[in-house]
Formats: sequence, C-alpha cells, structure tokens
Amino acid sequence: MSPSALPPHGSARDVAIVHDWLPTIAGGEKVVAEMVRAFPKSEIYTLFDFLTEEERRGLTGGRPVHVSALNRLPGVRRYYRYLLLQCTRAIEAFDVTHHEVVLSSSAALAKGVLTSPDQKHFAYVHSPARYAWDLTHEYIATIEGFAQGLKRAAAREMMHRFRIWDQRTPPLVDQFIANSDFIRKRIWKVYRREAEVIYPPVDIDAFSLSQKPREDFFFTASRMVPYKRIPMIVEAFSSRPDLRLVVSGDGPDMARVRALAGPNVTLLGHVSQATLIDHLQRCRGFVFAAMEDFGIAPVEAQACGAPVVALGAGGTAETVRGLESAAPTGVHFEAQTPQSLLAGVDRLIAEEANLRPSEIRANAEGFSPAMFRTRLTDLIEAQL
Repeated sequence: MSPSALPPHGSARDVAIVHDWLPTIAGGEKVVAEMVRAFPKSEIYTLFDFLTEEERRGLTGGRPVHVSALNRLPGVRRYYRYLLLQCTRAIEAFDVTHHEVVLSSSAALAKGVLTSPDQKHFAYVHSPARYAWDLTHEYIATIEGFAQGLKRAAAREMMHRFRIWDQRTPPLVDQFIANSDFIRKRIWKVYRREAEVIYPPVDIDAFSLSQKPREDFFFTASRMVPYKRIPMIVEAFSSRPDLRLVVSGDGPDMARVRALAGPNVTLLGHVSQATLIDHLQRCRGFVFAAMEDFGIAPVEAQACGAPVVALGAGGTAETVRGLESAAPTGVHFEAQTPQSLLAGVDRLIAEEANLRPSEIRANAEGFSPAMFRTRLTDLIEAQL
C-alpha cells in the first residue's frame, strides 16, 4: 500500500504497539505518538504508565493502553528501573497474538514480546540497552555508598542475566528498524541482525526560519548531564574571550558550568520554548558536543536555519551535513575536547557564507513526523 493509498488518517491495520514504559513524555514517547498516528486502530502495551490523563490522551489519542501487573506495585515509579529482570517476565506476559501486526518501540525490553508464527514483528530500536552492553562497566562504576561492593556484584549478576535474556529476543523479530545508521551498526554488533534505518520524528513545524538578523553569539541548549559535555563547551568558549556563548538548560552539571563560565558566557538556566526558538533564530551557530544515538536538538536548530557545530560521531554525523557536502548545514569536529571544538567553531566562522539558512532548514525537513510515518508505513506494508 503506497502512502497515497493510505486512509486519510493513517493505515487501517490492527497493530499492537509495545513500548518499554511511559514515565514521562520524552523522545521515545514522541515516537510512540507518531506510531499511533500512523496506525490509529492500534493498542498500546507498556510495562509502566505514570502519565497524567491529559498526557496519555495527547500521546495515544484515546487508544487503549495496557500495563503490566508491575505497574500496581506500591510506589513503583521510585524504583521501576531496578526491576529489570522482573520486566523481562512481564513483557512476555503481554498477549498480543490477536493483533494483525506487532510494532515494538524498544530501548531494552519491548522487542522481547511473544508473538505468533503468523504475525510480523517490527522492532523499532532506539538502542540496544547501553547499560547492559557497551556501557555496563561505566554503569557499575557509578554505584557508590553503603555496601558498594555488594551492590556492584548484584548489578553485575543482574546485567549478566539480562544479557542472556536479551540475546534470546532477536529471533522473535522479523524486521529490525534502527533510529540511525549509528544504531544500525550497534544492532549488528550486539544481535548480528541487519536493520533498516528510519530516523525518529522531530516536530520541525514548531521551529521556523526568521527574518531576524544573525547575531554575534553561539548557542547551546541541553540538560546538564555528564554525557552532554556542557562543561567542556563552556570551558572551550571561556578560553576564547573573542567568542560569545549563551547557554540554556539546567541539571546536575550546573555547578561545574557556573565555575567554568567566563565573562563571555551567559547562563540562562531553563527557558521557555519561545525563548529557545528566539535564540536559535538569532545565533551565529548552535553548538552540540554529545555522542547521541540520534540527537533532536541539532535538528531543531537546523529547522530555525542555524548552522551547527557538532561532534562528527553518533547521530549528528548523519543529521548535520558537513562542509564536504554540496549543501552544508554545519561543521563536524573530531573529539570531545575544547581544542577540537574550537577548531570546529573557527571552521564554521571561516565558511559562514556557504551555510545558507534555507538549505539548513531543508535538511531538517527530512526528519519531520510526516516523513517518519510515511517511511514506517511503507516499510511495514512492503513486508505484509
């Protein structure tokens, strides 16, 4: 069924959408929302649902949401992430065999749902569980405090058992779908399965070009957690008083950021979306130093016509077109160091005339929700 043959409001297929959990509305949950829009007769299955009624309706459009028995445990939202092994049993307890198609949205567990031989299971993988595979040693090293040795030993055993279960799940999947080529390679590394790449949806319509002139400042916006590398960005700009940086966001690294910020660095804290968009429309460039599986913020920046200085690895190697492209949208730097970042900033400044806002915006439009829904329905229909 081609997109033009789809019903006006999505596919008529009866689909079970299986998602790890719904603690809040974040990137993975926005993927689920677009899955529901693509398949409006779907039902959602999830281990935990902590959303408000308003949030749930906005996500699912009123479609049924089935939760596991674990969701009824007292105070479970405080400790649900520690129930990993119990969750492997709970995901298998969902009976989705009466649905025509199963579509899982998985960062760890959902792809382990049990299906019947005559069902097609499409697994959209945000990432193989990092804490169980490539980052397991880093995860265990963060465990501190009382009985540290015992807790770390228990965590190692839990991760070992989870990996055994996780290796059982690939044969249950008919088609893997990765959210980036970066994750496609990780799926092959962990599961030895090929995957199609469908980039996740970004609400680019909420971001737009502007007639405002670009001003002489660079901008970054992020949760201030370690892997985002905001202290490194601030340290780099503080060493270059000829450059100005504006920072939006808050989080555990804020104290380090404040200590590193020089007079040329402005800290805004958490800002409204309107203020965020205003800065993206006026900044000289958006700076992004995280190693992301995909990375939504650089796409939002490009939707506002802002060129991006981004790490040339992970998702941003795919979403930001470098200077070697015929229509570049930014600059890639090689390493998460102040020196490498500043070299990228200098390259952007030298090539500003070749970074055209209309072409930058056009690149972002390739990651729209409509594009996601079309690619997803096309892939599924081609295999049914």
